[in-house]
Amino acid sequence: MAVDDECKLKFLELKAKRNYRFIVFKIQEQQVVVEKVGSPQETYEDFTAALPADECRYAVFDFDFTTDENCQKSKIFFIAW
Repeated sequence: MAVDDECKLKFLELKAKRNYRFIVFKIQEQQVVVEKVGSPQETYEDFTAALPADECRYAVFDFDFTTDENCQKSKIFFIAW
């Protein structure tokens, strides 16, 4: 199965520049394509609302959190829906 170049580009932008909160991917005509991107201001609830109830999707989510030592951190999660 092929992966559209836009998928790779959007993921690299999220990883390096943090200009998206999440990216949702779908399979369309034997190719993985970008379905939706979320702005950095969007929340996890916005992300889950973007996922269809009865269809498969892949997604990456940039999760911000604070450690016990009060340090701001961020992790990127890959999600198979």
